Amino acid sequence: MYWEYTRRYPLYLVLIVLSAFGLQAAFLGAPLFLRQFFNLLAANTPNAAVVAELTGILVLVAGLYLIEWIARRIQGWTQVNIQARVMADLMSDAFGYLLGHSYNFFISRFSGSLTHKVNKFSKAYEALFDTILTSFLPTFIFVVGAVIVLATKHPILGLMLGLWVVCFIAFQVYVSLLRQPLRLVRSEAETQTTASLSDAISNQSTIALFSGRTYEQGVFHAVVEVWRAATKRSWLADEWIWAGVGFFMLAIEIALLYGAVIFWSRGLLTVGDFVLIQAYLLTTFDRLVMISRELRRFYDAFADASEMVAMLNSPHEVRDKRGAKRLRVDTGEVWFDDVTFNFHKGTPILHQFNLTIAGGERVALVGPSGAGKSTVTKLLLRLYDVDRGEIKIDKQDIAKVTQDTLREAISFVPQEPILFHRTLMENIRYGYRDATDEMVIEAAKKAHCHEFISRLPLGYDTFVGERGIKLSGGERQRVAIARAILKDAPILVLDEATSSLDSESEALIQDALNVLMEGKTVIVIAHRLSTIMKMDRIIVMEAGAVVAQGTHLQLINERGLYQKLWSIQAGGFLGGSEDDEIAVSEAQAGEEDDPAGLADRLAEEEK
Repeated sequence: MYWEYTRRYPLYLVLIVLSAFGLQAAFLGAPLFLRQFFNLLAANTPNAAVVAELTGILVLVAGLYLIEWIARRIQGWTQVNIQARVMADLMSDAFGYLLGHSYNFFISRFSGSLTHKVNKFSKAYEALFDTILTSFLPTFIFVVGAVIVLATKHPILGLMLGLWVVCFIAFQVYVSLLRQPLRLVRSEAETQTTASLSDAISNQSTIALFSGRTYEQGVFHAVVEVWRAATKRSWLADEWIWAGVGFFMLAIEIALLYGAVIFWSRGLLTVGDFVLIQAYLLTTFDRLVMISRELRRFYDAFADASEMVAMLNSPHEVRDKRGAKRLRVDTGEVWFDDVTFNFHKGTPILHQFNLTIAGGERVALVGPSGAGKSTVTKLLLRLYDVDRGEIKIDKQDIAKVTQDTLREAISFVPQEPILFHRTLMENIRYGYRDATDEMVIEAAKKAHCHEFISRLPLGYDTFVGERGIKLSGGERQRVAIARAILKDAPILVLDEATSSLDSESEALIQDALNVLMEGKTVIVIAHRLSTIMKMDRIIVMEAGAVVAQGTHLQLINERGLYQKLWSIQAGGFLGGSEDDEIAVSEAQAGEEDDPAGLADRLAEEEK
């Protein structure tokens, strides 16, 4: 995968390779001239001709060092540019693919661990690039060159060095592969540590309120202990590898120098040859020691990257079909046709669920917890795909249109809105990102959040904190409603949209919601009486099926599940006595021509 991104920049790759060859040519050439330099010193007495020749050699060596300096600058400049570009591409694409995963994907994972994996994915590229192109490749070029040079001078010494290098590299690769499972375990333990830390920090208020600091320290300590044990095993394996590396180096240095002494005693080697051999050996040792360190970094980076690569290779659960078209909304009719859905294998949440909502109709979904109300809205937004059946908007199967155009057609206000850690202006504008400041402020006024925003020192430029934590629940809810007003989509879904508002705030916002609902298809999940009673139709759900539907008074008169739920709620609002429930029923019976009036009076009682 990394190669696919790297080869997008061929010019940088060519420069990297050329600079690597230039560097190694300088490293290989300098000892050859120094060999000649020391041979001249050993074989001659000082005179002008010898000094001139020695000076000429030094000029050539200086030229090689200049080539080395230029090549290193080219390599550094190229490395900075290609790594920055590729890492930016990787982060952007990883982020884009990650966001394409389903709602279920995110609720099943820690946000902290996902963030950690994305960051490790790009940083792993930096480590792998440095290891391969600025360590492995230059070392390979130098070692091959050194073996060739030595072989041309003294074939046996060149052969000894070549065989040793092959054995050394084989040993390194073998033990590194043996150690790789330890690296993977360590990487996973590190990710779990980040996830546990993120989970605790994001729930700091809960920890404080439930005096859980000591308990959480114990939980985190247990996770850290797993990381410590995995890290210790991984690092101890490294120590054994270094022991093997040291033995290999000791053996080859003694062997080559002993062979050189034998050849010198026979008149086959000069002092300059000793200098050449030692220079090549020292540089080779330095490079191979670096390779040992880089192999550890290489495999650590490989382990880090593998977590994100697995995520990138996992297909999205909810995907646009090939040839998916844009959704075109005319009236906003919504149709659930024999829809069956379950989150896990077992009893379906919805079973052969059927519901038709006319364009411009306002309906409420009510029922006990677990009835499937929120599931209906999640399926409409295609946060999940249905197991069987179809969901259509204006006779278009939502599974055959693009997800973006589907969600552009629906304004959704959740029960617990979550805001970006951005300004209030940016959060509201998210409903329509091309909106002017004036449009944002107008939407805020309609949602009755302009009042509290105006009182803030920075006004609309106030940052709301992570997930909107600096605002109260009611303030967050009103910002979410302002965002929906600004979006002005033809279909509106309210999932307990006024649940976090006090009675005064709810009364203020009801007019705005009525304006917002005008001319739209509206689906409301709510238990607040003032919201439910104004709907055109109320859908009563139980165990994933529609058990009754009609207007408020029709359902009350049926004395079924809805009447039971109504009695419980009405009793709760008005004090809970049996006489109060009878009074409410009598008022309902006499208000068939004015249900809105009853809703207003009940709202007043609630205040």
